[in-house]
Amino acid sequence: MITEVTMPSMGADMTEGTIVKWLFKEGDDVNKGDKIAEVETDKTVVEMEAYSSGKLRKILIPEGTMVSVGTVIAYIGDENDEIPQINADSHEAQETVESSTEIQIENDNLEQEQKIEKVEVKQTETININHDDNARVKASPIARKLALEKSINIKDVSGTGPGGRITKIDIENYSPQKAFAPSNTSKTISIDSSDTDLSSMRQAIARVTVKSKSTIPHYYVTHDINMTAAMSFRSQMNEILAETKEKISVNDMLLKAVTNSLIKYPKWNSSFEGNKLIGSTSINLGVAMALEDGLVVPAIMSIENMSLSEISQSVKDLSNRARGIDGNLTQDELTKGTFGTSNLGMFGTKSFSAIIVPPNAGIVAVGKVEEKPIVLNGEIVIASIMSASMSADHRVGDGAEAAMFMSEVQSNLENPLKLI
Repeated sequence: MITEVTMPSMGADMTEGTIVKWLFKEGDDVNKGDKIAEVETDKTVVEMEAYSSGKLRKILIPEGTMVSVGTVIAYIGDENDEIPQINADSHEAQETVESSTEIQIENDNLEQEQKIEKVEVKQTETININHDDNARVKASPIARKLALEKSINIKDVSGTGPGGRITKIDIENYSPQKAFAPSNTSKTISIDSSDTDLSSMRQAIARVTVKSKSTIPHYYVTHDINMTAAMSFRSQMNEILAETKEKISVNDMLLKAVTNSLIKYPKWNSSFEGNKLIGSTSINLGVAMALEDGLVVPAIMSIENMSLSEISQSVKDLSNRARGIDGNLTQDELTKGTFGTSNLGMFGTKSFSAIIVPPNAGIVAVGKVEEKPIVLNGEIVIASIMSASMSADHRVGDGAEAAMFMSEVQSNLENPLKLI
């Protein structure tokens, strides 16, 4: 039986996606659960899974094409299954053909430009663009492509991303006059008051946060956690792990503490829907991660089965794939989180309250661990304190229930042997 493969929704706010790469060719055998394509959403690149088994009979949407969620992009079936007639006169099919043609022409032009540049580099030493040097510049793939299209020497662009990485926005805002303007020529400071178009990722974040605050009745419970024992425990763990080059972070311990608390209070691992709470058979803990153009909250799947060391490794792997360094995120990691965490301590933030990621019931936000004087057994002592705040959905649980949950998180961190 022939099965339609449609552009999936990678979140409630997603309306369209781009096929970055097909991971199978027409005629290949595909099993249910195989990663068959890489899809670019507003936020990141995700590996799309097959929901049926058979041969990849027909690919309808070529790489580089953007289509709406629900659009048929391929067919999977047996060798003898008849492929449905494709109506080339339909508006959508026509758009796809036109888009594919434009992309092919653009790619041909780009390839031709690159060939010309290589010839020019051989013929003259006055060429400004040096591809070998440019390859060593820290820049996103989209930024490099855009710089090439605009004939911008990427070495001249100042990066505003993490570690000075050049982003798409840096290329769009680049001006040769600004880049080479002499310094200290005037004491007058000019403030750029021009409008800034939002990237697709920022637009997606805007939609999600507005939906969250508009539909989820947030309330907040904050605890100051004494991390003195946890920091000592962490130092000892890292000494033991030194030979393996692994390191346990404060965030790793937080994730384990939240996981243990969700095991004890599984109500917070559910979501509100209609007149009931939808439970989950596993804990898929979301970890907020800052990328070049915004934020993603991919989940560590089935974290309840992981040790502290395994959680640490999973976070590093998730972070690398969220940034496209070592593969891509999976569809489940991006869409099936059941609870969230967010940590801004590395930026010096003392405390904050996060916005719940729909349809989760809550998210725990923490700031930095800092030394403070506290009263302990009638004496003033110096302790390592961390502020942790839970944003909770009032439809799922009341204040007392959130307080008990946060007390459990606090107990796990103040008695770190519970984490192992």
